[in-house]
Order: sequence, then structure tokens, then C-alpha cells
Amino acid sequence: MRSVLLVTIGGLVAIGAIAALQWTAPSRILSPAVAATPAGPMAIDKAALGKAMREYILANPEVLVEAMQELEKKQESERSNVAQKAIKDYEGELYRDSESPIGGNPNGNVTIVEFNDYQCPYCKRAYSAIQQVSKADGNVKIVYKDLPILGEASKIAAVAALASRNQGKHSAFHSALMENTARLDKARIMEIANSVGIDVAKLETDMQDPKIQRLIERNMAVATALGVRGTPAFVIGKNFVPGAIEPEQLRALIAEARKG
Repeated sequence: MRSVLLVTIGGLVAIGAIAALQWTAPSRILSPAVAATPAGPMAIDKAALGKAMREYILANPEVLVEAMQELEKKQESERSNVAQKAIKDYEGELYRDSESPIGGNPNGNVTIVEFNDYQCPYCKRAYSAIQQVSKADGNVKIVYKDLPILGEASKIAAVAALASRNQGKHSAFHSALMENTARLDKARIMEIANSVGIDVAKLETDMQDPKIQRLIERNMAVATALGVRGTPAFVIGKNFVPGAIEPEQLRALIAEARKG
């Protein structure tokens, strides 16, 4: 995800830098490339302007770094604004969807909403942090939003995990899937289900329930509105947090959420 972001920024930096240069150094860049027309408006020699800009950037490469930093700040601010609006607009879907599995303390005074993929290694790292912090705290509710974006095995695992609720086994199955280090496929998923006491034949029948697919589609819609670009992603209080999270950061976000 980070590499994609950097490529995107790289594609825009030159534009941002050039736009900035038109305003920050007009006397050094525009004058050789600009001529007055008889009617008065300024005519720009694009070739000369481009050459002057290139020469300026080569002589002052730090402007690219500055432009990239400013672009990142702008994009981060825009993403934050989008997420904040989505948290308000989708409050019901985030916190009160009765079909979303619940972990931790169902009556906790802070809720962590987690978008998760069972094949995502960063989700597994975040799982460890959440388990550590929520168990020590004892007053944290976790809402699981399955977001199977890493292929067919992710979809099967998500559907199986949601179907396991019919047997009261979601918590155990979720933990076993997150702690699994082997490559997932249907056979491995059913093996894990069996290991936590799930009736696999019933599970496969329950997995056909169309409500499960509709729930995943709702999760996808909310994730899109929030600007989720990968897993894991979290909503904690008023904060949208993309990417893996460490225990210290998690504790700080929980404390902030409790303050309101």
C-alpha cells in the first residue's frame, strides 16, 4: 500500500512542483519565455518555459521534496475529511449492524471497529495488539467487519467465520484463523473449523445463506466510503486508522475515545 502511494505521489510531484514554481519564482522562470502581444495579453513560449522550469528544478532539487511533502499533507487532510464524514454518515452500519460479529466486552464503553482479511499478515499483527490491549483493559468492545480482498480463500474464510455464528463459535474460529500461519484454502479452513468444535457439514450449509454475502457487501460499501485502501483498518472513536496498529498507539486511541 505504501509503494502504491509513493508511485501515485511520484506521478504528481512534477505537476505540483511546476505549479508552485510558476508562483514562487516568476521573475527567474517566466521572463525568458514570455512576450507581450500587440493586444496586451502575455503569450507564453511553452518550450522555453519548460526548459526554464527543468533547469530550475535541476538547480534546486529540494523543491521536489517540499512539493511531495505538501502533497502528502494535502492528501492526508482530504482523506481525513472523507473518513470523518463517513464515520458520521455510516454510524449505524459501523456500530449497530446486528449481523456483525462482536468480540471483547459487548458492553464496553469504547468500540473498536476492525476491517479484516484472514489472509492479511498485517491483520494478524494487529490482532495480537488488540488481544493484548482489550484483555488488559476489559472494557473494550470489538466489531468485526470482514473485508475479504485477498482472493478466493479470503472470501471462503470470511463466509465461514460469519456462518460459524450459528453454532456460537465465531470467537474461537476467528482466533484460530488469525493465529493460523499456514496458507489458507478451503480444506485448511474447514480443518481449522473442525479443530474448534464446529460441525463442518452444518457450517457448509450455513455458508449458503445469502444474508452473509449481503453483510460482506455492506462492509465493502462502508469501507469504500471511509477510504479504506487495504486491511487492516480501524475506526476508534472519531478516528479512522488505516494499517497495522501497535499496542501503544491503540491504548492512546482508546484513551482519546473515552474522553469523547
